[in-house]
Amino acid sequence: MKKVLITGANGLLGQYLVKLLLEKNYVVIATGKGDQRLSQNESPLFTYYDIDVIEGFSLHEVLKHETPDVVVHAAAMTQIDDCELQPEQCERVNVQGTAQVLLDAEAFCKHFIYISTDFVFDGVKGNYNETDDCNPVSFYGFTKLQSESMVEMSEMPWTIVRTCLVYGNVVGGTRSNIVSWVKNSLTEGNKIKVVSDQVRTPTFVEDLACGIELIINKTAEGFYHLAGKDILTPYEMAIATAEHFGLNKDLIEKVDASVFTQPAKRPPKTGLDITKARTELGYEPMGFSEALNKLKI
Repeated sequence: MKKVLITGANGLLGQYLVKLLLEKNYVVIATGKGDQRLSQNESPLFTYYDIDVIEGFSLHEVLKHETPDVVVHAAAMTQIDDCELQPEQCERVNVQGTAQVLLDAEAFCKHFIYISTDFVFDGVKGNYNETDDCNPVSFYGFTKLQSESMVEMSEMPWTIVRTCLVYGNVVGGTRSNIVSWVKNSLTEGNKIKVVSDQVRTPTFVEDLACGIELIINKTAEGFYHLAGKDILTPYEMAIATAEHFGLNKDLIEKVDASVFTQPAKRPPKTGLDITKARTELGYEPMGFSEALNKLKI
């Protein structure tokens, strides 16, 4: 079975991907900043390294020692407003960091998988496929597109995975996501404002992990959109979440994006067309209401 190294393994996707790959008997090398937050540390197939992938030669030494078949680069600065307010740090992590990881991977690995975002699009058209033109409207989206371009120029086999509004059960140390935020806010009796003029294809983290495993297993190359199959606004997601957990929908106020003063511009209508992933990988995500049944948040 293949040996896979995952950067950003302490994040939501990282933790679920580690769990899934170990269940399928892959050898997993996880890297993250600080102590590991993963519960699979007893597995003989699992090794964790506390490293910052953009610092010096730390990842280079790990790759040289472990020589994994595949690198999944999931580490990134993803808070869109923070990226807009701290462009130098965002560029350092998302662009310089990817360049360093890619350079190291080219020396020791066989396949590089880069995790990107729907925010490389401007949100005018919506339902984007893999060949649609990119035109990011935020600095975060710009840095992810820069990194995509670097990966495309690599001489090693590569795959770029774009995903959209990832949600799931919050695991050790990870940030809240839209579903957990709505549930926790309503449980506490707090009123919330949720936009109805943005469109997304929300992605259940377990589906995303499954899609990446399919790519690893099939050594699939090129661009793939891995997202949910339902096209929803955040407001529709919030209402569905309230109904599922039996919470008070009256606390949810329907607003448009103009209500919020945010540093970074959001693309109004993204959503990802997953036809290629369905056809070539056998990727089949569950619907939003079905995924809610799996949440224990």
